[in-house]
Amino acid sequence: MTYKCLALLAVLFLGTSLKQDVPTQLRLFLLIGQSNMAGRGAPEAQDQQPLDRVWMLTNEETWVPAREPMHFDKPAVVGVGPGFAFGKRIAEAFPDQNIGLIPCAVGGSGIDVWKPGAYYEPTKSYPYDDALRRARKALGTGKLAGILWHQGESDAKPDKAPTYGAKLAELIQRLRNDLNAPNVPVVVGTLGDFIVRRNPDAGVINETLQKLPGQVPNTYCVVAAGLIHKGDSTHFDTPSARTLGGRYADVFVQKNLLTRKDG
Repeated sequence: MTYKCLALLAVLFLGTSLKQDVPTQLRLFLLIGQSNMAGRGAPEAQDQQPLDRVWMLTNEETWVPAREPMHFDKPAVVGVGPGFAFGKRIAEAFPDQNIGLIPCAVGGSGIDVWKPGAYYEPTKSYPYDDALRRARKALGTGKLAGILWHQGESDAKPDKAPTYGAKLAELIQRLRNDLNAPNVPVVVGTLGDFIVRRNPDAGVINETLQKLPGQVPNTYCVVAAGLIHKGDSTHFDTPSARTLGGRYADVFVQKNLLTRKDG
């Protein structure tokens, strides 16, 4: 099937989705970070088939059944990321829950623009402020159940990697405060092996991410070990993006985070 056919199917699915009623009690997940959270994998038919009980907040801040591409940071290149597979796995594991995904990742964004008032010129956006606004909008339809973070490629530099951990801890605390969710689970993901192989500073970022659960309460880390890139040595291919999404979801399933009182 050609990409044009897939795009046509997506339009048709979107048209039907607008007629559906959105549940009033969604379990909300904020998807933030840079391009490997936004997704750059090539969409396939299975990625554009809307999921039962899984919704996403569009760029226009309306709810529609989730499908790929979910993000809109760089429309010309956006594709399959971990969010869709994450939502599917969560819905399967928690059949009594309605899931709301809030895509807010911004390709290329370093952690320094994930703070109030910071402007990111390549996308002409304010990553933190935009994510906060969208999350608050979504909270009118549910409760925040988790934050997923995948970022660090832009900070894998000698002058940035050493301070990454402190900045990430500060970001998590700020998000929890601003969203009035002091105990919300935060799950981070390591950078791909293919990035570490060509950039030792990416290994420093990964070590920092893996140490986070021992330093910040109710945080978890999933590893991207064994996943492969799409041919550019930077972005996960479509199957790897799906696998990563499943790994994020497994944290919530294995830790039973959607039924805990602090979740």
